Amino acid sequence: MVSALIRLIDGVNEKIGKAAAWAILAAILVSAINAIVRKLFGTSSNAWLELQWYLFGATFMLAASWTLKSNEHIRIDIVSSRLPKRWRDGIDVFCHIVFLLPFAGLMVWLCVPYALNSFASGEVSSSAGGLALWPAKGLIAAGFILLFLQALSELAKRVLIMAGLRPDDAPGGGHAAALPPDTVPQDH
Repeated sequence: MVSALIRLIDGVNEKIGKAAAWAILAAILVSAINAIVRKLFGTSSNAWLELQWYLFGATFMLAASWTLKSNEHIRIDIVSSRLPKRWRDGIDVFCHIVFLLPFAGLMVWLCVPYALNSFASGEVSSSAGGLALWPAKGLIAAGFILLFLQALSELAKRVLIMAGLRPDDAPGGGHAAALPPDTVPQDH
């Protein structure tokens, strides 16, 4: 049951993250078109500028959980890569429980009503010709929900690995990725 839930969360976050990464290309195209229209016709649109921000925000918020799943999030590898594997796993468990889960949970608790209120009121940008704000606020809430779920998945994986109930099949990034194999400490 736990393994199936881990696979489901990981799969959903990977698919959403990969799809969201394409929003960067869309943001670049929107930016380029807006710049060309501004230079050629001397006009611009707040909606195009805001769309560019929305696309960037969507990428950042929706790909964060995929980054965590792929073990490519920021950590102090220069320190952690010199520690035994069991210690690194313990640090991950501690940080997920003490920092990541409470933060992501708090953000879900704060952002969901924030997005729902924006949707219910039909909130729009105060800029002339601006876009509706609720989609952007909804992306913030969705991003933190996905991050919270991925944090639970990563915590479950680390605990299962430490208990010897799951092989460590972490992708190549993250822990010890920057060090040559002969300098990575061995577990004792």
